[in-house]
Amino acid sequence: MEFEITRDYRNELLSRREVHFTLSYEGATPSRAQILGKLGALLNAKENLMVLDSTKKQFGMMELRGVARIYDDEENMKMTERAYLLKRSAPKAAKEAE
Repeated sequence: MEFEITRDYRNELLSRREVHFTLSYEGATPSRAQILGKLGALLNAKENLMVLDSTKKQFGMMELRGVARIYDDEENMKMTERAYLLKRSAPKAAKEAE
């Protein structure tokens, strides 16, 4: 799995960092958890403060483009993000507790 950050900017108004990326991979399409884990390690960010918004797979290519948002704190994240995106991007431990 290889990441290429295509756009990385800071949104001060919403207290978050917005990252657009292109991901090249081999084999099966990586899961959202795998993408968030690798992106968090690459950008030195906590997974519980990250939300993976959208991923678009390129037809016939082992490549996808996506948008992730990294928040400063959990309060801003819960105020801004839609509930279904928070649930999708939650770490596995939090999903099992529900």
